[in-house]
Amino acid sequence: MASSHLLLLTLLCGLFVYCCHGACAEVDSDTEAVAGKGFKLGCISCKRRSEVDGAATVEWYFRPKGEADFMRIYTYNEDGPTIEHDHFMDRVDWNGSKRSNDIQDASIYLLNVTFNDSGTYSCFFNRILFYENYEYNTVVSKVVRLTVVAKASRGTASIVSEVMMYVSIIGLQVWLLIEMIYCYRKIAAAGEEALREAANAEYLAIASESKDNCAGVQVGE
Repeated sequence: MASSHLLLLTLLCGLFVYCCHGACAEVDSDTEAVAGKGFKLGCISCKRRSEVDGAATVEWYFRPKGEADFMRIYTYNEDGPTIEHDHFMDRVDWNGSKRSNDIQDASIYLLNVTFNDSGTYSCFFNRILFYENYEYNTVVSKVVRLTVVAKASRGTASIVSEVMMYVSIIGLQVWLLIEMIYCYRKIAAAGEEALREAANAEYLAIASESKDNCAGVQVGE
């Protein structure tokens, strides 16, 4: 019994470490780009249940400053990226999740930023979650309001965002470390319990055998 409990605990801890290995943290994008430079438009949407398999496609839309309508500028799916608007042709690179259809980071990198790139960007995750008996479809959207300037002037929001990103990452790693230590301690305790039970069983077996031998000797006399 103790051995089966030990095996189950080991499997659960292994599953926990596997699920938490690629910890995801949602961090807001920077919002100020410098003309003539490159700029990362951040867009992260973490799954609430990392153990559930999923797949997602991504769409980016842009509304220029002073305009009323959005235009689709970029899509990413199982077939790869597609630039959808001439204004961004050869100026957008995928900077998100790689080697997986289960996209949680849909960030893109904008090359050679111009003042005409100022405006509102929206990214949409069209996500499917695969449960045992059904599939669940959900849409998540994020908004980035981009301002293009001639010279970099790092604002308070950018600094706070970067600090929060590192705090989130460190916090997740510390939490994972604590959980791993807890699991390993439980495994060690279960192993010691199994050894004690085995020793007790062996002792009882020896004692029973000795008792039977003594009874045999007395009968012989």
